[in-house]
Amino acid sequence: MTSFNPKDLSVGKLHGYLLSAVAPRPIAFASTMDENGNPNLSPFSFFNVFSANPPILIFSPARRVRNNTTKHTLENVKLTKEVVINVVNYDMVHQASLSSTEYPEGVNEFEKAGLTMLKSDLVKPFRVAESPIQLECKVIEIIALGDEGGAGNLVICEVVKLHIDEDVLDEEGVIDQEKLDLVARAGGNFYSRARNGFFELPKPLTSLGIGVDSFPEDVKNSMILTGNDLGMLANVNALPSAEEVSTFIETVSERYPDIRAASHREKHKLAHNYLSFGDINSAWKILLS
Repeated sequence: MTSFNPKDLSVGKLHGYLLSAVAPRPIAFASTMDENGNPNLSPFSFFNVFSANPPILIFSPARRVRNNTTKHTLENVKLTKEVVINVVNYDMVHQASLSSTEYPEGVNEFEKAGLTMLKSDLVKPFRVAESPIQLECKVIEIIALGDEGGAGNLVICEVVKLHIDEDVLDEEGVIDQEKLDLVARAGGNFYSRARNGFFELPKPLTSLGIGVDSFPEDVKNSMILTGNDLGMLANVNALPSAEEVSTFIETVSERYPDIRAASHREKHKLAHNYLSFGDINSAWKILLS
């Protein structure tokens, strides 16, 4: 493994490593307005939600690495204390990328990117009509993290109104991630289309799983079972009883007649197969047979 001291790297090199390592990142498509009413629109991937009560979002317009200048978005939020954060889905990702072009001050990125300005209800900056979710925000605080090129500026925003396209909601009014089809930013020119990579993972049991430290030694030190396999096996309240194991083995004896006499390796392979289908209970019964 190669190791680095951040101070030994150029800011550009370090910036590239960080953007590639911490990815994918959600995109804040930030709409602002200057003191003269000129709109500005720019995407930022140093962004996330940090609280629901109050509803707080934070994004960070960093100082430019090459010349230490600041972006119009940062200058605008300092003056007006308002911003609309629009989410970016796959249908508009090219337009969002185009808006990141460093046009001169006063140029309207909505027009350059072919996006529609939609009047907000509680703040002055426009919403992006094409965005499926738009968050009107008041800026609470701006924290400068440094004064050199590459330094971030944390823009702490409180959501005062949110707008959600009904087309991305399911029958119960919950956002359907497949319909939303968000994109995220990675390093270099890479993006990630969230819909293509979704998978469901049950949260750890609130009643506490047994944990890997409770496993039989052969399971804990398995050369077959993966880390994910161990995590699934550890998320149970208790191991199956001897009676449950015996009953299960009888039901599968026709398919696996030699399972009781099988080696640890053979049992682990079979358990791994059950786990690939999410059948944790059967996997444990195989392992304990």
